[in-house]
Amino acid sequence: MRFITLFFLSILFVNKSFAESQNTIYDKIDLFSDVLSKIDKEYVEPINQNDVMDAAINGVLQSLDPYSAYMPPESFEDMQTETSGEFGGLGIEISMEHGVVKVISPIDNSPASRVGVKAGDYIVKVNDIQIQGKSLTEAVEMMRGPVGSEIEITVRRRGVKKAIIFNIIREIIKIESVKSKLIDKNIGYLRLTAFNENSAEQIKKKINEFKKEKNLKGYILDLRNNPGGLLSQAIKITDFFLEDGEIVSTKGRKKSENRRWFAKKGDLTKGETLIILINYGSASASEIVAGALKDHKRAIVIGENSYGKGSVQSIIPLKNKGAIRLTISKYYLPSGKSISEVGVTPDIEIEENSDSFVINTETDNQLNFAVKLFNG
Repeated sequence: MRFITLFFLSILFVNKSFAESQNTIYDKIDLFSDVLSKIDKEYVEPINQNDVMDAAINGVLQSLDPYSAYMPPESFEDMQTETSGEFGGLGIEISMEHGVVKVISPIDNSPASRVGVKAGDYIVKVNDIQIQGKSLTEAVEMMRGPVGSEIEITVRRRGVKKAIIFNIIREIIKIESVKSKLIDKNIGYLRLTAFNENSAEQIKKKINEFKKEKNLKGYILDLRNNPGGLLSQAIKITDFFLEDGEIVSTKGRKKSENRRWFAKKGDLTKGETLIILINYGSASASEIVAGALKDHKRAIVIGENSYGKGSVQSIIPLKNKGAIRLTISKYYLPSGKSISEVGVTPDIEIEENSDSFVINTETDNQLNFAVKLFNG
């Protein structure tokens, strides 16, 4: 068991919060070794020590926050980034909350969104297997599978007493990050579903097209069910609507993580009216855009309180060719407020009544209200 003790020691030393003193560290290491030895000898079934150690490492990271996690070598190799634009799966962004897998948001027109999975749903079973207590990486592995294969997930939803079961066919998920339409012939509607490498350029192109329209009243930027993505794209898109001022800042333990970003001179939209739509599925980069433009009183924010993911994660490779996803800093809005676990509060709160986000003012009361604001 000596090699296990030394390995776990190296893991614990990376986080000083575990160490009040050297003696305490060694006491805890000895205790862990003792527990592992007892499990190895006494547990009802033989254990895989590698799996147990992976779970222990992940437990350390998950105790910090829902977004830090361990990725074994095979998971790290297979990992597809959230900015890739095309990948296989259900089409949901997930996190961990108190040991339960939670849906941040389903991607537009994905298998999950089409069957009715919603932001805020808690996934409690996959193919009738309980996943509570499993790591985020383990949960993702359970939901992976060949394109075209079926998966059953069981969810718990706020305000619904009974569990809901969804049968979903896995697909290649293609992200079209920007959709647009001219509403009532004079309102430029922009729906942004993710912040990937080309989002800012696509938004800029659409804005320039709308600017050619006569009697344009302004813009609606729809960030509902947008789980976030690249910080650089959030900064660029926010800058399109500002003349100057701070957009966002980050603060961490290292000085290198303490940064501030500012708008460059020149509002691409020339100060035209801007309304932003958000909901509980608006997270991370979406909250930066909505929060910054709200703080600068540049936009009216309508909808529901956003998710509250205001932290920055870094992927740190390990010697075993695995990696850890570790929170290294937090986002702060121009007002100085953090959005972590709080989110962005809309100026006008309107409960969502649509899941599909089809551009239809008759069935979408949030969009309908925004259009009414433009028309007085």
